[in-house]
Amino acid sequence: MNHSFCFSILALGSKYQFLAKNFAEDLEKYSQGTTVVIGTDNPDVFKDCSNVFAFKLKKRGILHCYHDKRFVIEKALTKFKVVIQMDADTRIIASLPKSINHSTGLAAVHIENLVDHVQKYNPERLSYLCKLADKLEIDIDTVSYVGESLFALSTDRDKTSEFIEQWNLIARYLQLHGIHSGEGNGIGLAAAKAGLEIIKPSWLKSIAKAKHHLNASQSKPRKTLWDDFSSNLNYYYRLNKARIIALKDFDFYYK
Repeated sequence: MNHSFCFSILALGSKYQFLAKNFAEDLEKYSQGTTVVIGTDNPDVFKDCSNVFAFKLKKRGILHCYHDKRFVIEKALTKFKVVIQMDADTRIIASLPKSINHSTGLAAVHIENLVDHVQKYNPERLSYLCKLADKLEIDIDTVSYVGESLFALSTDRDKTSEFIEQWNLIARYLQLHGIHSGEGNGIGLAAAKAGLEIIKPSWLKSIAKAKHHLNASQSKPRKTLWDDFSSNLNYYYRLNKARIIALKDFDFYYK
């Protein structure tokens, strides 16, 4: 078994559990002995997958679960030196590197200036991100946007713990201000605050070339009235819970 690195996947709901199982099968074919750590609301789905470490994880994001992948990364870092975050709707279509260079920091394939990225795609978010950067006491012009569908985090106990802690704060702030997607912005801000160097190693580029992203989020399943009711109920529960937690640091979240 490869103990130097693993993959991590967030798989909430039956559609993403099915996709994550496909990923695990691909991984066994193209990188035998490599583990994928999966945070899921139904770990039993993966009980027959020998290369999967699945643990129970409930949705915590207020509206969407995009930021919840941080909890899977955090769990994986307790077991492996390097964690490679991958979206569940990804297929591996070619052999992966047998080993990677273990260098501390955050490795990514898609890196660009955060301000430039936001101005191109979501300019309405920029004022919130600027205000958030001021609260974090970092210069937003020096912050990078990190493509969230594929990036890797290497163990540096103090900095990775700080990174996850800052991502918690940032995710809650953004969601309470109505920004529920685009977690690559939050990842970049958290890395800047934690002092993590953002790098673009050749081994991660090799992994990027060996994958195919399916964009499963574009297909929306039909919902029943009960599904809508349950979804709304859970949404307001998570929203009010986040509001209560935020009250402990009122100035940060609301001023």
